[in-house]
Amino acid sequence: MSSTDRKALAREAQGLGESPALLVVDVIKGFTDPDCPLGSEADSVVEANRQLMDIFHALSLPVFLTTVVYDNDDQASVFRARVPALNVLTRGSHWCEIDPRLPLSSSDTIIEKTHASAFHGTNLAGQLRSEGVDSLVVTGLTTSGCVRASAVDGLQHNFKVVVPKEATGDRDPSAHQANIYDLNAKYVDVLGLEEVLTLLKN
Repeated sequence: MSSTDRKALAREAQGLGESPALLVVDVIKGFTDPDCPLGSEADSVVEANRQLMDIFHALSLPVFLTTVVYDNDDQASVFRARVPALNVLTRGSHWCEIDPRLPLSSSDTIIEKTHASAFHGTNLAGQLRSEGVDSLVVTGLTTSGCVRASAVDGLQHNFKVVVPKEATGDRDPSAHQANIYDLNAKYVDVLGLEEVLTLLKN
């Protein structure tokens, strides 16, 4: 046994419950277009999310997508002062739009947020509970920021959480790897995309 294995906390895989929902975090033009100061090349992440949305739609399971939208200078003022590039995400900006490669359905729910977590300052938890959701597949951008915050908050709202690693991404590959490792070590089940698709089909 390696020293890393010895230091790892004992943990039990949770998997998905009987009523999962998909939470696609900030797969918006501002994060998927390298021309945006917040963006990076994310084609493979978009494709993985397309596959997940297709299966959730086919199974008539809930799909929630988030975007970041600011209406005034007071919203998330400390966060925006820390990361000034966020100021491009004002209402009406095309950077706030869901990436058009995702197969949006009229049954999908779009959650507008101002901070990293999809749960902070939103009614997401209540909507999930009203639909009888007991577990979440959390995906999107970026792994070290909004995905991590949303996945941890999902756990803290007592949902089982699965993160398909190919369906997340980060501008910094080392940050992606470090946060995927840490999420799996402490908070959620990190699985491969194909494994998650198989879980959903069975």
